Amino acid sequence: MHVLIAGGGVGGLTLALMLRERGIGCTVFEAASEVKPLGVGINTLPHAIRELAGLGLLPALDAVAVRTRELRYLNRFGQEIWVEKRGTWAGHDVPQFSIHRGHLHQVLWAAARERLGDAALMTGARLAAFAETADGVRLDFADGRSATGDLLVGADGIHSVVRAALHPADGGIRWNGIQMWRGAIDWPEFEGGDTMIVAGDMREKLVLYPIAAGSRPGMRLTNWVVCAQIGDATKPPPRREDWSRPGRLADVLPHVARFRIPFLDVAALVRATPEFWEYPMCDRDPLPFWTRGRVTLLGDAAHPMYPVGSNGASQAVLDARCLADAIAAAPGPAALAAYEADRLPKTAEIVRSNRRGGPERVVDVVSERAPEGFARLEDVIAREELAAIAGGYAAMAGFAAPR
Repeated sequence: MHVLIAGGGVGGLTLALMLRERGIGCTVFEAASEVKPLGVGINTLPHAIRELAGLGLLPALDAVAVRTRELRYLNRFGQEIWVEKRGTWAGHDVPQFSIHRGHLHQVLWAAARERLGDAALMTGARLAAFAETADGVRLDFADGRSATGDLLVGADGIHSVVRAALHPADGGIRWNGIQMWRGAIDWPEFEGGDTMIVAGDMREKLVLYPIAAGSRPGMRLTNWVVCAQIGDATKPPPRREDWSRPGRLADVLPHVARFRIPFLDVAALVRATPEFWEYPMCDRDPLPFWTRGRVTLLGDAAHPMYPVGSNGASQAVLDARCLADAIAAAPGPAALAAYEADRLPKTAEIVRSNRRGGPERVVDVVSERAPEGFARLEDVIAREELAAIAGGYAAMAGFAAPR
C-alpha cells in the first residue's frame, strides 16, 4: 500500500506522519518549490494537539508556541462578555497552542523529513491531472513528472485541483463580504502574555493573541486580526491574486478607530507592524461527497471554513488521524469511504456553524442588544445563553473541556 498525498500543508504532513506510524508508505507532493514559514498566527485546539502529541511533537511545539491560558470575548469598549479557560487550565491533558502557522508547518515538515526521508517529500510538484488505473492512481504534474500509487488524498487547500476534478460543477469559493487584515509584531505582553482576545461588534472585530516568545522578557510575538464587513454575500470573492497581498494602513486604520481596549492601543499596534496582509473571509459549501474510488479529500480541500472558533487546522489534523486509522484497518477504497462517512458530516456542521459566527456569536448578540456598551451584562444577556453559544460550539466541534 502506497498513498499519494497532494499537498504538504498541515493536513498532508500530519497524514504522512500518521501513516508512517502505522507502517504505510506514502509520498507528499508539495506545489511550492521551497518550504518557507509563511502566514501568521493560528490556534490549535486540544483535540488536535492530543494527536500531534501522540506523534511525539509536543516538545517541538512547546519550543515555538504559546500555551493559551484564557480566551476573553469583549465588546469594542473592552467590556467583558465571556471568559473561559483553555487547554490544560480548562482540564484538558494537553494544551491549546497559539502558534505562527509557519512555525507549525516547519515542525511538521522537519518531523516528516526525519522520519520518512527526503525522497518522500517532493517539492515543486504542482498537480495538473490524475486518473484512476486498474489497480491504483496516476498523477501528472505541471513540470512533466508523474507518479503512481494505490490511493490519492487531495490535501491541496481551498483552491484544490483534486476537489475541482471530483466536483467540476462546485459552486466555488463563497465570500461573506468580510475583509481581514492580519499581522504579527514583537509587542509588550498583555494580560499575562498567554491570553486570547476576541473583541468587537457587528461591524468590526478584533482578534489578538501572542504566538511566540518575544525579543526580550516582557515581550511577545503578537498576532492581530482586524475584520470588517465591506461587502455582502451577493458579491463575488476577490480574485485569487488579491488573496494574501500586502495590506495598507489607509484601509485598516478606519476600522480600528472604534476600539477602546483598556490594556492595548490597537492603532499603535497596527501602525507599528512593518508588514501585514489582507485576506477575504471565504469558505465553500459542504460537499455531497469527498471520495470517488481511490481518491478522497482532506482539510481545506474538503471543508474550508471561516476562521472563527480556531478550527481550520485542527480539523485537518483530526481528518488525518481518522483517515490513517481507516487505511490501516482496511487498505483500499473502502477505507476512504469509511473515513468520509465519519468526517464529512462532522465538518459540514462546523462549516455551517462558522457561517453563523460560531462561538464568536456571543459578541455579535451583545453588540446587537447593547451597541453602546452596558452597565450590567446580565441586563443584556443571561449567562446561560452565553454558555449555550460558546459551550455548544465546543461540544459540537469536539473540544469541550472535561467535566
